Amino acid sequence: MMFWYGGHWMWWQATLGWVGMIVVLGLLILGIYALVRSTARKPEAGEQGSNADRILDERLARGEIDAEEYRRLRDLIGSGRGDGTVRSGTRS
Repeated sequence: MMFWYGGHWMWWQATLGWVGMIVVLGLLILGIYALVRSTARKPEAGEQGSNADRILDERLARGEIDAEEYRRLRDLIGSGRGDGTVRSGTRS
């Protein structure tokens, strides 16, 4: 009989329970979404460019390419075009 004592509190408890469950499930879904999105993220254009510059610098340091080839590839990377067209001038 203790359960039915003060029956008006039962509605508050049920409402609070439902709200709490919705909040917890929402946070769980948000966490899973954030985890999936962060693991499936593709590198941004700026990250790719700096990575290409780093690789090109390493190739020059190892002697795989000469200074002229380095400048040509650096210009090609800087232009953002993959069609083999090199813009005039050097990149600073």
